[in-house]
Order: sequence, then C-alpha cells, then structure tokens
Amino acid sequence: MAPPPRRIQAFAASNEAGISRRSLLTGVAALGVLGAAGCSRAPNEGRVEGGDLLERLRDKGTVRIGIASEPPFGYINDEGEPTGEAPEIAKVIFKRLGIDNVVPVPTEFSALIPGLKAQQFDVVSAGMYINPTRCAQVLFSDPDYLMLDSFIVRKGNPEGIRTYEDIVEKGLRLASGEAYAEIEYARAAGVKDILILPDQVAGLDAVVQGRVDAFAGTNITVAGVVKNSPRAESTEPFQPEVDGEPAYGAGGFAFRLSEKNFRDAFNEELHKLKEDDYRELLEIVSPFGFTEDEMTDLTAEELCS
Repeated sequence: MAPPPRRIQAFAASNEAGISRRSLLTGVAALGVLGAAGCSRAPNEGRVEGGDLLERLRDKGTVRIGIASEPPFGYINDEGEPTGEAPEIAKVIFKRLGIDNVVPVPTEFSALIPGLKAQQFDVVSAGMYINPTRCAQVLFSDPDYLMLDSFIVRKGNPEGIRTYEDIVEKGLRLASGEAYAEIEYARAAGVKDILILPDQVAGLDAVVQGRVDAFAGTNITVAGVVKNSPRAESTEPFQPEVDGEPAYGAGGFAFRLSEKNFRDAFNEELHKLKEDDYRELLEIVSPFGFTEDEMTDLTAEELCS
C-alpha cells in the first residue's frame, strides 16, 4: 500500500483520547511518580510559559530523556546507552544546543507524561504520537515521522488478513500491545475482544503459538520483530481509519508546558535536519528501519488542533 501523503490534515477522532501510537493511559496510570518532582515551579494546567530550562541544562551539560524501552523508537542497548529513532535524534539536537550528555530514564509508556510533569526527566524521547488530548498536557515538537499499521501473522498469512475489518468479517482473534493506539483502531472497526500483551515480542509468541491470528502494531515495529522468524511474517502496511477517516500517527518529542523556549529551540534544530529532502534526518533514523516513506512535514499545531 502506498504511504500516506507527507502533508495532510491531521485526524482527530471524536474520542480523541484514544488516538495515538500509544492509547492515552497517561492521565492516571502512573501517579506514583508525582512525588519525585523537583523544586522548579510548574505552570498551572494548560498554561504555557517561556521557561529557562534550556539555559540550566546547558550549564549542567546534561539532559534527561524519558524513554519507554520500545524498539525501534527508543530503548537501552547492550552497553547501557539510549538508542533508537528518538534518542538518536535527541543526541544530535542536544549537542547542537550545547548539551553533550544525554541520560536515559526508562519507564512505562503510560508513565511518560506524568513523569515529565513531575520533572523526573526533561523531555519525552519515545516517538510519542501527537494528539489533542496530549497537547493539553505537554508541548510537542513537530513530528519526525508518520507511521502506518501492520500485523504479525503466521507464515504465508493463511487467513488473508490485511485490515482490522478483515478481523471482524472473518471472526479472527486479535492481539495488540499494552496502551497501543491499534487497540482503539481495532475497536473502531468493530473488533470486540482484543488480547492485550506487553509488547510486540509477546505478540510474536502469541501468533506463532496459535493463541491469536494476528498482532497489530506499527509497520516498523512489526517488521522488526518478525525479521528472523521462520514461523511468522508481517502484512503489508496499511492506513487505519476511524469513522471513515484516516487516523494518522505522527510522533514527536514532548516538553513541559513551562518550557516553550526549550521546545522552540529544539524545533528549530529539528527543521534543520529535515532540510535537503530530510537528508540528515534519514541518516540518523534509517538504521532503525525508517525510510523516506515515514518522513513528514506535518506540524504539531496541525496535529493538536
């Protein structure tokens, strides 16, 4: 299936809270992190301020990034270093902003926004989908990718699965990852029962063991996990829809509402990476499976509206 156009009107479903790469479980799922807030003053909910965090991070020479241990978006490698599409972009941009040391803070995906607001880290670097509900809680950079969906299926795709509607029409069993946006996409298509698993690795196991017929995820995540599997494969990427409209998934970096200056400086460097047909950005993200098809010039403003 051809990739979606790079510039589109971002889709916001009537149930906006459910549409993102990870479905919004950030509001209450990780309230325990809130007790670790630093001494800096945070703005009232919904209030955006300029902030001086960038200057303070430059003085320290270190920035803390929240990641969710989800390849290829962000994870810790065997050497204990943060890597993946988002952390590698972050390393380049923060160095250009005068911050050489990037320290990862791994957490559950649902804890990323609460952890950011509690000042456990300085920016979310996890390829987080941008949607209106999240935009009310944090400031987003412009997106650095636009993603399609895909399924893990048994080798040869014996059930002929291509879309969520196929799952419904054929009465098949579907699984997806904890807090994945694909859960909402499937439900919008009429899938009633969805097995929720920790991640795509558990999804691969469920498919090859015959517990489910398919596991839904982003096309890059799915393609990566089945790469060396003799018993499973990924389906062709497809554009999910909700209420007859495309549900576009574009991810970026999240900042506290008090740090507009930090976000704006980051955005400026991100746009430099996108110059010359995304040449520098592609050099950074291509090792993680991202191609020109995933590049986008959508803006956070469009996705937040």
